[in-house]
Amino acid sequence: MLTENEFKRNLAMVKERVGRFCEEFDRSPEDVTLLPVTKKWPSEAVRFCMNAGIDRVGENRVQDALAKQEELEGVAWELIGHLQSNKVNQVMGRFDRLQTVDSPKLLRKLQSAAEQRDLRFRILIQVNSGEDPAKFGLMMDEVDGLLEEGLRCANLLIEGFMTIAPYAPEDPSVARRAFDRLRSLRDRLREDFKVDLDELSMGMSGDLREAIGAGSTMIRVGSALFGERID
Repeated sequence: MLTENEFKRNLAMVKERVGRFCEEFDRSPEDVTLLPVTKKWPSEAVRFCMNAGIDRVGENRVQDALAKQEELEGVAWELIGHLQSNKVNQVMGRFDRLQTVDSPKLLRKLQSAAEQRDLRFRILIQVNSGEDPAKFGLMMDEVDGLLEEGLRCANLLIEGFMTIAPYAPEDPSVARRAFDRLRSLRDRLREDFKVDLDELSMGMSGDLREAIGAGSTMIRVGSALFGERID
């Protein structure tokens, strides 16, 4: 586990990169939220984020996040990993937002669980805009239908979209293409359905430049902040 000083140095470097890329693409750094991803790191990593003034973190696994929540208060949690529909009840009231809604079945389970608890639950729709068979998410032509159904769910608030670009470190254009496709899809759906859909959760440590250039509003950063993940 890295020290808090090492984390602070890494955080400063990530912010410098974000600022540089925002300047390159004529964007304001204030328009890009940094979401630290604390997957497989102990609760101390979350505490480092809180001490640095970061008010939310991302977790991939429900059980890992719930264990850390027992130790910490004062930070919002976003679930960024695939959620099995049988775990829906575990996220209600424990996560501030779910970024990975990608099926009608999951959507309906979330609506039912939120309605039972009289909650308005925030979600993003995950789209496989890079058409990567190794990734979760809806295909591009499936999004209209799920969005239409989701907008009829009174207890769900659809705030935008999330994607994970195909892994192609030797060719940044692969990630940029996936991000551009999602941005274009979001823009069309915003016009067609007359809803905001402001959030575009796109980009991780290795493709920050491409994500920011394509209009990402949230970057999910793990290894650039904490180092390579532990087993």
